[in-house]
Amino acid sequence: MRAVNLLPRDDKRQRGAARRNDPLLIGGVTGAVLVTAIIAAWFLTASGGVAKNQERLDAVTSELAATPVPAPNAPDSSQLEQEKSARVTALSSALGGRLAWDRVLREVSLVLPDDVWLTSLSAQAPGAAAVAGTPPAAAFAINGKTYSHDGVARLLARLALVPHLSGVQLQSSTKAISETGHAVVEFSINANVKAAGAAS
Repeated sequence: MRAVNLLPRDDKRQRGAARRNDPLLIGGVTGAVLVTAIIAAWFLTASGGVAKNQERLDAVTSELAATPVPAPNAPDSSQLEQEKSARVTALSSALGGRLAWDRVLREVSLVLPDDVWLTSLSAQAPGAAAVAGTPPAAAFAINGKTYSHDGVARLLARLALVPHLSGVQLQSSTKAISETGHAVVEFSINANVKAAGAAS
């Protein structure tokens, strides 16, 4: 009879298979791979951001290089403030002396009697002398027609109430025959236009 050894033998193959199925070893390798992947992704993202920032910096640098250098004799801020103040003063005086013609014509139309019609109207704004305080040289002349001298008198009385007009005077008032054969009164009236701000 042959002797048989019943004790288990150390098999090197079994030990290698046991090492390959070890969960700690698998977890360590997987963790190392994950950490390496995360670091690589972070590095790629950071390098992309750096490249974009570098492009922006290059664009701003080239734009700055293309900007012209200001002249060395540029006016200082006090001179600019004086020019600005002078321009504001000139503009405010120009706007303050401006006459609102729409208001003047509306006032005239409101006082015009029903039986009076105008054939012509001419007006001229007051000049700089009128603004300075001298009598206004501007003229407001109207020509028209009505059916009687009473209509002309009513118009004169009403024009004297217009705040923007002064020195309303009748130049002429004559009877005539119209194209239709009716008797009419043709008249001519002159007045002065008050400067802006002088109307009361």
